[in-house]
Amino acid sequence: MTTDSDLAGAASAVDGDGAELDADDIAGDVSFGLEEVNELLGELVEIHRDRSRRDAEIVGYRLGISGQRPETLARIGARYDLSRDRIRQLHTRAVGQILREAQLSGHRAAGVFARRYPVGSRDQQLVRALLVETYATDTDIAANELAYLKLRLAGHAGEDARRVAGFVMQRIMAWQKKTNRRLAKLHNAELLATSEVNSWLGQVDWPASGTSAELPLRSARTIDRDDDGRGRFYLDKVGRDVAFDSGLEARLLRVLNASELVDTFREQPSAVEYALDGVAQIHYPSIVARLADGRVVLIDVEPLGHIGFHVTRAKSAAARTHAHANGWGWLVWTGSRSGIAELHGRSVDRQAESRLRELVDRGPVYWPAVAQWQTETELDMLDFIALVLRNEWRWERAPFRLTATR
Repeated sequence: MTTDSDLAGAASAVDGDGAELDADDIAGDVSFGLEEVNELLGELVEIHRDRSRRDAEIVGYRLGISGQRPETLARIGARYDLSRDRIRQLHTRAVGQILREAQLSGHRAAGVFARRYPVGSRDQQLVRALLVETYATDTDIAANELAYLKLRLAGHAGEDARRVAGFVMQRIMAWQKKTNRRLAKLHNAELLATSEVNSWLGQVDWPASGTSAELPLRSARTIDRDDDGRGRFYLDKVGRDVAFDSGLEARLLRVLNASELVDTFREQPSAVEYALDGVAQIHYPSIVARLADGRVVLIDVEPLGHIGFHVTRAKSAAARTHAHANGWGWLVWTGSRSGIAELHGRSVDRQAESRLRELVDRGPVYWPAVAQWQTETELDMLDFIALVLRNEWRWERAPFRLTATR
């Protein structure tokens, strides 16, 4: 499902020297081709589960296979009471085994990845494509591991894959270092930031009534606060170094720091409990911000292509309840001018929707059936996500599964 134009479009989202993404809107990078890559990774990890459940879980947590944001090594280590170095060793071993299993079985992933990341491509082309995928999926923390695995599955030699993955991480670290300086150099930074915040305020889900609770004095996320995989910069509005996990989070922080509509903010302010299929989970919403008019809004960064996932909707529902209980507004920020409301109202061909609804009504729908539906209808990924939200279907990844919930 991936074409040369997919890679060309991805490459165009990086500026001339490849050092900085055009961060205006990630909607153009949400595609069935990218989701097919993620689905195949999930399928391979699921196959490995038969060999070692724990190792497959570690790879899944690290790479964000289920649609969750990738976790730091320190946080995964806390799950298993193991050191971050031991988790790194187990992850590396499991990835090597997954690659061998894929090669021995002749898994179809090889053909898909080879078309998307062709052997013989220039390093710059591969780096650009991988950077755009990283930004669009909010997976900066695991960018090195994801880039290496994708390239190896595509048939690149180990040394070449490590080199290109290293270039990807160099570029990401360059963004982290220049993020704050870049905004400070813009003469109209405050005006631009205020305009963007104004556009968000119309999407905030405000509580019916109640007094806003004060912002927490410190972040609720402590296990991996100082993990070296996270970015960090000084923001003058709050007068401290602020940690972030991804380019999307950094962009949100830049805007909040520059806008005159925002008084102050706190990153990862709360540990929100939610249940996923009866299993207790913890989610740390990205930022709580107090506006200049005194209102408070809890903001969670969820990339546009992920907002239809069942896990995303489950944790968002819990975070919304938490926000309203504190008298705060609630906003899911997607890195795009398109948000949840826009997708709910998106116009999608009725005949195509009817065909997909018939598939779902007959029972669970898996990736091959959806891929065929997309090929026949020529709808794009945002159309699919809009239908998932509108019909309240349950969309799971790793492996892909679409089911009716009513």
